[in-house]
Amino acid sequence: MLSIQSFCFNPFQENTYIIFNQEGEAILVDPGMYYPNEFEAYDAFIRTHNLKPTKIINTHTHLDHVFGVAKTIGAYQIPFYFHEADKPVYDAANVFGEMYGLKFDQLPKTPDAYIKEGEEITLGTDKLEVFLTPGHSPGSICLYHAAANWVISGDVLFQMSIGRSDLPGGDHQTLLQSIRTKLFTLPPETAVHSGHGPVTTIGLEMMNNPFLQ
Repeated sequence: MLSIQSFCFNPFQENTYIIFNQEGEAILVDPGMYYPNEFEAYDAFIRTHNLKPTKIINTHTHLDHVFGVAKTIGAYQIPFYFHEADKPVYDAANVFGEMYGLKFDQLPKTPDAYIKEGEEITLGTDKLEVFLTPGHSPGSICLYHAAANWVISGDVLFQMSIGRSDLPGGDHQTLLQSIRTKLFTLPPETAVHSGHGPVTTIGLEMMNNPFLQ
């Protein structure tokens, strides 16, 4: 069964995650560290717990979720993945960073490979299932770990809120459909680890999220 550790980074207060197993193998999700001390805190956790990063996976590629990708690749020499539909968003990330006055290290031109919906990502004997959940961005994905009953939702679903759909490639109705057909089919007690804000559950959001009533 996989464990998950969260960090809140950068001016957008983005949640960056480390997923790891008992053998210390780790997947790094949405590296959003912007300031040097943020990467230092992230790296300190990895070293203190003797973790061995194996890959980087991005739930989507808006700038606040990719600020630390280049530095993370350089530090751990590991492959980087996201869904192909998000490539236009990825290509614009550095440009948007300059627009916000938040320049960051130039991203690689392409990932090492693209993640597909329905793909099983393995870490030792444990598995993560990939859901394609567009609407916030064209290639937004969620990572579901059934054994521990949690999902990383990126910026698709938040506690009492949903992701923005007014950014390039976003669509409100598509986002609602993604949540209802992919996330709301999970058990109500499933913990939702979002791209911003605190942990919630599928059941709480089904009953109370004002955007989904």
